[in-house]
Amino acid sequence: MAGGGTTLEYTPTWVVALVCSVIVSISFAVERGLHRAGKHFDKNDQKQLSGALQKVKEELMLLGFISLLLSVSQSRIAKICISKELSEKLLPCKKPKEDKSLNDNSHFQLSFTGRHLLAGDSAAGDYCSQKGKAPLMSISALHELHIFIFVLAIAHIIFCLLTILFGTMKIMQWRKWEDKVLEKDYNADEVIQKKYTAVREHDFIRGRFLGVGKADACFGWVHSFMKQFLASVNESDYITMRLGFVTTHCKTNPKFNFHKYLIRALNSDFKKVVGISWYLWVFVVLFLLLNIAAWHVYFWLAFLPLILLLAVGMKLEHIITDLAHEVAEKHIAVEGDLVVRPSDDLFWFKSPRLVLFLIHFILFQNSFELAFIFFIFAQYGFDSCIMGQVKFIIPRLVIGVLVQLLCSYSTLPLYALVAQMGSSFKGAIFTDQAQQQIAGWAKSAKMAKKKGSTHAGSSHGGSPNPIATPSPKSIQLQSLLVKGSSQQSHLSEKKPEIVEEK
Repeated sequence: MAGGGTTLEYTPTWVVALVCSVIVSISFAVERGLHRAGKHFDKNDQKQLSGALQKVKEELMLLGFISLLLSVSQSRIAKICISKELSEKLLPCKKPKEDKSLNDNSHFQLSFTGRHLLAGDSAAGDYCSQKGKAPLMSISALHELHIFIFVLAIAHIIFCLLTILFGTMKIMQWRKWEDKVLEKDYNADEVIQKKYTAVREHDFIRGRFLGVGKADACFGWVHSFMKQFLASVNESDYITMRLGFVTTHCKTNPKFNFHKYLIRALNSDFKKVVGISWYLWVFVVLFLLLNIAAWHVYFWLAFLPLILLLAVGMKLEHIITDLAHEVAEKHIAVEGDLVVRPSDDLFWFKSPRLVLFLIHFILFQNSFELAFIFFIFAQYGFDSCIMGQVKFIIPRLVIGVLVQLLCSYSTLPLYALVAQMGSSFKGAIFTDQAQQQIAGWAKSAKMAKKKGSTHAGSSHGGSPNPIATPSPKSIQLQSLLVKGSSQQSHLSEKKPEIVEEK
């Protein structure tokens, strides 16, 4: 095999065995680690984290398939020939005109001297050069693309794990506020006794209500923008929004543990954030396409996650301000505690889920930016033409770190709280065991309905079935009623399943 290095035929067996054992040992250690993590989550009834781990396994399996596909097809791809003029268009780096021998290299081969080509590059180049053409992509460029895809996926998973870890740590600091509320005694006499609250004197209103008028409205957005950097959520914000959620969705359970619900809801959302959806891979392809010499596209793209993150944080803060304005503009005093009204109208396009999509995109784009910098630095060095000048590199690194920190400590915890101010609640309001019981009941009801319809159809005009078959809407309604009755029964037994420590 000329120029391709030593084959397995002439490689010492101890070298083959040693390399194989190391690779298998590392792979087996990673697999066992993921398996033990899954068993730990299942043992502690943490279904959301178990689902997130399953998502990570799916991403790793996708990486394995991509790796296999590239390995099997790289020789065939390298023998796809294109015209030399076409191979020199949209290059990430300008080729030296005086070096004619470089025309056969791929546009992804970013350094043209002193690089080690993988076995088969010379043969593929000769195959196309005999036809007066250039290979579509060299084997070495395919190998580098292979490494980059792997680095990108691993970086996204790691950065998502760090984000959810730091965000959870921030939310755990709110537990003392939840404990403070749960320590209060709710007896019948206190509930019946009339109590009035001066709206403008409430801590939540004083911190969020800025007045009425266009000038105050503009200042409200500025205030919301600045608020996300310092003390994005304080005690009055948390307690007031907690009361609004409980009053709207858990009125029969005033001691509902809202803090545990936030943790479960955040873990559930994490399953969606940690994955790389198909549209994110489309963005990867688009970004690679725009990586053209002298355009500095990646420098400008570095600002995209930062701008989106600041816009999302400002919007979430402004939703809290809107809740305060809605109460302050309508009431001078209210009977009982000050209660805000959750609504989907507060969110962009009346969709709280859109905020999660934007956070997902921000985390992926930031992971892409940092992964690309690390990959280029490790593969080609700091002086690579694709890396650009220092004035372009330093801001990209600073922006990437800033986005990661701001999203972890401010935006993600803020989203976890404000996202509950929509018109509906999430399934995480119930424990995993309760969700499984309700899902099982709904499944049984649908099967009973199907059997009832079959018996009615086989009666051939006989008397109708005396047992009425519930419609799908009534099944959903009964499911909600079962949820409510379950809450009340557990509350009366002083063992509320919703707030049970897991």
